[in-house]
Amino acid sequence: MKIPIISTKMAVVVPGLPCHCPTTRLPPAVQASPARVSFPTRIAPPNGFESRWKGAVCARSIQTKRKMAVPLRLSLFHFLALLVLLPQPGARWLGASRTAAAAAARIGPLPTAALRRLYDTSNYGRLHLNNGLALAPQMGWNSWNFFACDINETVIRETADALVSTGLADLGYNYVNIDDCWSYVKRGDKDQLLPDPKTFPSGIKSLADYVHGKGLKLGIYSDAGAFTCQVRPGSLRHENDDAALFASWGVDYLKYDNCYNLGIKPEERYPPMRDALNSTGRKIFYSLCEWGQDDPALWAGKVGNSWRTTDDIEDTWKSMTDIADKNNKWASYAGPGGWNDPDMLEVGNGGMTFAEYRAHFSIWALMKAPLLIGCDVRNMTSETKEILSNKEVIQVNQDSLGVQGRRILSQGEGGCGEVWAGPLSGKRLAVTLWNRCSETVNITMTLADVGLDGSSAYSVRDLWKHETLSAAVGTFGAQVDVHDIKMYIFTPDVSLSAI
Repeated sequence: MKIPIISTKMAVVVPGLPCHCPTTRLPPAVQASPARVSFPTRIAPPNGFESRWKGAVCARSIQTKRKMAVPLRLSLFHFLALLVLLPQPGARWLGASRTAAAAAARIGPLPTAALRRLYDTSNYGRLHLNNGLALAPQMGWNSWNFFACDINETVIRETADALVSTGLADLGYNYVNIDDCWSYVKRGDKDQLLPDPKTFPSGIKSLADYVHGKGLKLGIYSDAGAFTCQVRPGSLRHENDDAALFASWGVDYLKYDNCYNLGIKPEERYPPMRDALNSTGRKIFYSLCEWGQDDPALWAGKVGNSWRTTDDIEDTWKSMTDIADKNNKWASYAGPGGWNDPDMLEVGNGGMTFAEYRAHFSIWALMKAPLLIGCDVRNMTSETKEILSNKEVIQVNQDSLGVQGRRILSQGEGGCGEVWAGPLSGKRLAVTLWNRCSETVNITMTLADVGLDGSSAYSVRDLWKHETLSAAVGTFGAQVDVHDIKMYIFTPDVSLSAI
C-alpha cells in the first residue's frame, strides 16, 4: 500500500493514521513559566474517519524555560515502523478469543422496584477477565496530569514514599502508575521495550521492587497502536512479548492508550493485550484508555477492568462537569470487575476552587469512578489532603454493592441544581446535592424521588461535615454554595418496604 507523505514545518504527517490529540493543557509544574505551545500543521482527515480526528501527529512540543517535551517529529525510523505495521492488501488482523472461563459474579438485585427502576444495572455484563481484580474501582496515583513527560524514577520513588507517609496508602491509594514517556524512543536489539536510560537508569524491575517494598503496586503505560501518544514504541503486534516483559518486571497495572491506532477498530486492538496479560500468570489490572470514541461500555466489559468513557480531563470546572455528564450515560454498564472511567482526578492541581474540587471528588466517588490522584502528592496542600483523604466518601466509592450512582433530577433555572444518588450495601443510599449554578441555591427532593420509602424515617449522615443529622421523613433539602456539593448517606431506621 502506497502511503502519501505530507511534509510540514514540524512533522511528517501520514494520512490514514487517525489519532487522538487531547486539548492542550500545561501541567502545574509547567504553568509557572511562560510557555509556547506549537501544533503541527493540520490536514483534513480522509473520508470516513472520526469527526474528532485532529491530525496525524499527537505529540506536542511544549517548550518552557524549565523543560521541553518529546519533539514532535516522526523520524525515518518511525515511518518505516508504520509501514511494517500497516496491513497489506488482503491481510487480516488476528482477533482475540474470549477467555475460556468467565467469573459468574454479578450485581445482586436491588431490594425494591423503585430502586431497580432508578438505578438500572441490566447492562452490567459477566466478568470475562477472570483475573480477580477490580472488585471495587481502582485507587492510586498517576503521573500524567501534573508531570506529563517530566518524569523520572526519583519522582516515582518519592511519590510512593509520600503515599505512605501521608496516610493515603492506608486509605486504599495503592497503585503508583507511570504514564507515557517512561520508555526509550525505540525498541532494543531484540525488539523489546526499553526504559529511557536517562530518566529510569535503574530499570522498571528495580522500581517495582521499591514500590512493592512500600506495600504498593506499580502501574505502567503502553499503547494499542504503533506508537504512544508521545511517540514512544506502542504495543500493537507486540502484545505477547510486551505483556511477558511487564510481568517479568513485576508490573501490576497497565494503562493502554489509543494513539497511532492505524484506523483499526478498538474491538480488534484491545483484546489481544487482554489475552497476553492473562497468559503471563500474573494478575495485572487492565485499564483501557480508548477515550470513549467507540462506546467501550458496550464491549469493554469483556476485555478490561476499566474503560475510559470520555476524552482527557482538564483542570477546569467546565471540563470536569462535562465529563461527569458524559460518564453518567453509561451508569448501567459498570460493576465489580469492570468500571466506567471518566479519567483521573485533578484535585490539587490549582485550576479549580476548593468547593469545585470537593464536588469533583464527590461525584467521582459516587459514580464508582477510579480514584487516581493526579497532583504532586509530595507537596500537596492541607486542603487537597482533606479532600483526598475523606474516608467516608472513599467508602462510598469502594462499597461492595458496586452500583454506579447517577443523576436523578435537576431543578432551578437551567436545571443547575442537581440531585445525584446511588444505592449502597446494607439498604443504604448515597445522595449528593450538587450546585452547578452561579449563585447559592436550595436543592430539595422527596425521598421517593431517589427511590426511598417516603413514609419511612431515615438516618442521614453528612459525609463532609462528618455529622449525623436529624432523621429525614418525606422530603430533604439543603442550601448549597456556588459550585459546591453536599454528600449524605441515608440509612433506614426500619427495613425498606416494597415500593
